[in-house]
Amino acid sequence: MAPVLAISATFTAEPVLDPLAFCLREAGLEFQPCFAPYNQVFQQLLDPSSLLATNSGGVNVLLIRLEDWASDLEHHAAKFAAEFERLARYPSPALIFLCPGSPGFEAGQVEDMLAARAAPLSSVHVVTREEWETLYPVADYYDPHAFELGRIPYTPEMFAALGLMITRKVHALRGSPFKVIALDCDETLWTGVCAEDGPSGVILDPHHRRLQEFMLDQQQRGMLLCLVSKNIEEDVREVFRLHPAMPLRWEHFVSTRINWLPKSENIRSLAAELDLGLDTFIFVDDNPAETAQVSAECPEVLCLTLPDEVSRIPEFLNQQWAFDRLHVTAEDRRRTEMYAGRVERSRLERQSSSLEEFLAALNLEVEIQPMRNADLARVSQLTLRTNQMNFSLRRRTEMEIREFLAAGSSECLTVRLRDRFGDYGLVGVMLARAGESALILDTFLLSCRALGKGVEHRMLAEVGRRAADQGFEYVIAPFVEGPRNLPARSFLESIERVSRDGTEGAVLYRLRAAGLAGLKFKPSEASAQPVIEEPAPKGSGGSRRYPWTELPPTLTSPRAVLAAVRAAQRSQVPPAAASAPPRTELERQLASLWADLLNRPAVGVHDNFFDLGGHSLLAVQLLSAVRQAYDVDLTLDIIYSGDFTVAELAKAIELEEIREAGESEYADLLKELEGLSDAEVRALLDAEQGGEQQPS
Repeated sequence: MAPVLAISATFTAEPVLDPLAFCLREAGLEFQPCFAPYNQVFQQLLDPSSLLATNSGGVNVLLIRLEDWASDLEHHAAKFAAEFERLARYPSPALIFLCPGSPGFEAGQVEDMLAARAAPLSSVHVVTREEWETLYPVADYYDPHAFELGRIPYTPEMFAALGLMITRKVHALRGSPFKVIALDCDETLWTGVCAEDGPSGVILDPHHRRLQEFMLDQQQRGMLLCLVSKNIEEDVREVFRLHPAMPLRWEHFVSTRINWLPKSENIRSLAAELDLGLDTFIFVDDNPAETAQVSAECPEVLCLTLPDEVSRIPEFLNQQWAFDRLHVTAEDRRRTEMYAGRVERSRLERQSSSLEEFLAALNLEVEIQPMRNADLARVSQLTLRTNQMNFSLRRRTEMEIREFLAAGSSECLTVRLRDRFGDYGLVGVMLARAGESALILDTFLLSCRALGKGVEHRMLAEVGRRAADQGFEYVIAPFVEGPRNLPARSFLESIERVSRDGTEGAVLYRLRAAGLAGLKFKPSEASAQPVIEEPAPKGSGGSRRYPWTELPPTLTSPRAVLAAVRAAQRSQVPPAAASAPPRTELERQLASLWADLLNRPAVGVHDNFFDLGGHSLLAVQLLSAVRQAYDVDLTLDIIYSGDFTVAELAKAIELEEIREAGESEYADLLKELEGLSDAEVRALLDAEQGGEQQPS
């Protein structure tokens, strides 16, 4: 059964269903959208049996139109923000969309407050109006008539934008596998070729400036930036020196490969230096020949070719879901600094005569302590990303970690590492629980950047001490073999054990607690830890989870989504039997409107709206369109008072127009009719009603 996408809104949100379901299918996301009752957001947050509270393994979506709280906005917004902690404890992550109000409505300070309140909560994410306007702007987004009739505030195109935005954020919840952006220089970071125009001759136009600002934001959110350019390094350095107003500076790049070698070779070299897989790289270049060469030689790399028309660069970048990140940890923000330290460590290691000398020169400091609440996001991130030094390969969300700790007799220990070159941050995690006769080491993992320094030995020694303090003689460490955790198995095999038993796909290592407590790392006896690079399946283009190099055309804009949804719906409509065609210009216009709204090739004037697949929400949108087109106010009574057809709607519009006409206009009409003969009046009536009586 597909996980549930639970939706609660302050307005009638059901018109988003069709575009949302379409976008989810196109993106390969298997979710079942389900709507909470209308305008029950607070009830959903407070009721432990509500749709949101009981949704496990899915995603909770809250669509908040702040204008709906305008009667006491600050009070309602503060009350809503106060429930974010509760929302974070629900078993599914939450996406909060601050949806636009009517034109002219402003609530910027309230939006900022809500975003700030959600920021520390890694499972609660706020999407602001500013992000809406940047990614999916819709000029004609508000429908005042549909809102008045049925609390439906948006046009179909805007609901398509909402479906697209929800899908994109749900996709981002899965996490991005990318860690590095490799950038070309000439015609990518700037206009011009520094080898030909000279470093002072290149130009930073507004569109390339926007690209640099975008990449700087990515760097500040944890992506590593590298330069890969066929150029002379000194020329490139000079460009940065002579253009101090450029958003990107030389120091923003963790490493560079500026030479005349094939760019695929340089990217492989960067991957080796950074100790990262090729499937974590995004390569951006203006030259399609270069991206094609890298794609052919390094199929794991996501290659993006900038559009020829430079004015489209900002839009192109905004369309790339690979850059999306919903939550950024402290370690993410410091990643460039940490990897720069890694380069310095590599240089020191090459200069050292032995591993023992190298480790002594590092001045390592290891800190092991119980997990703090602020560490929860990073702990979950490590369980999801760590592959090599990972005993059990258990992947856990933040909620699953909370549930593990809430079970009692369990503990989560975190490991931080520092040396003379800087802070590695939180690099290790141990989850343990008390068994009947032993301490069960449920999770043991260490980031690959901390391997081979004896940190794993100190971690197991701490586990041994804690097990002994709790009165346990043994520690049981489950090991599950995966394609990349050979270093974990090698480490376990190097430790003296009591027994090793296999059960249900796992190997249980029984270790003596006292022996672990005295575990020491001996550099002179250490051998290099094997590192396994998981091969990409043939023809797969790599092991990345991101399913496309470029978005399908149907997911590039709200208008494209709406057109695709309507086309799909029209293709599913069976051929209709011959029906009465329109007889007047008004009926022709209304029949066209119905066909467009109901996604049908044609509509007869006597076809019933509900028989054609219409429903109350579409009826509201129809009456709103009628009001905009003909400036007449029709109530919902017309829909349910009889047979709702094009012919009946045309009559209602004409009668309303007559009713709203002024006395002089009405008198002129009567005078004109009085001047006609009986035969002329009958001819007019026949022309108006001709074809209305169907042959028996």
